[in-house]
Amino acid sequence: MPADTHIHGAVRDPADGTLLIATHHGLFKESGDGLTSVGPVVDLMGFALAPDGTYYASGHPGMQTDLPQPLGLVQSTDGGATWDVLSRGGESDFHALAVGEDQVVGYDGALRQSADGKEWTTHAIPQEPISLAISPDGSTVLASTGTAVLRSGTDLSTWSPLPAAPPALLVTYADDSTIIVLAQDGRLHQSDDGGTTWTAGTTPVPTPSSLSATRVDDTTVEVLVGSGNRVLSTTDLGATTSPLV
Repeated sequence: MPADTHIHGAVRDPADGTLLIATHHGLFKESGDGLTSVGPVVDLMGFALAPDGTYYASGHPGMQTDLPQPLGLVQSTDGGATWDVLSRGGESDFHALAVGEDQVVGYDGALRQSADGKEWTTHAIPQEPISLAISPDGSTVLASTGTAVLRSGTDLSTWSPLPAAPPALLVTYADDSTIIVLAQDGRLHQSDDGGTTWTAGTTPVPTPSSLSATRVDDTTVEVLVGSGNRVLSTTDLGATTSPLV
């Protein structure tokens, strides 16, 4: 992975736990002791995995691709080797993107929702989202705005703040009831009851750019934070971190 790259997404593929990193220089995949570039050079500003393992992304094409500028919503069913435009090619650059069992939600200056990735409905939201997250069961959508975490049902018709949540830059789900946020001060916070109560980390994470989380077992959640051109892994809300790249 180029040293000057910037990470917009770092997630584990639920099928096998492989680390996937979405960057300005395209998609990279964990391979042996290092990383392998996968597919074309595409500036992946938004990146999300569907529950069935399909990759979704948005951003900008590289010099030697025939993809539109901006990409709109693109999809890969071959592990990122190729990307197909589903919709809004030349129109949308979704910096915030989340995919659930039966919906795609993205923000490109407007909040948009689609059941099939092709036809979209526009919704109002009180504040501009920095990141979006859909609960694994599909019942709840969260938006981090920098000053709050907003919550809505699947129809996105009404939004309300999670009153106990810290001012959050980034938000993600580890499972249906476990929410991880990265607060304005760089600290990680975890809620195991859907956002009613929170546990705060003690050590800020430097220069965060992406956030994902995976429930490892009943007592352990692994959090991945994109930080500059590194991916940090932590299971104690940042008290200790291990660089994966």
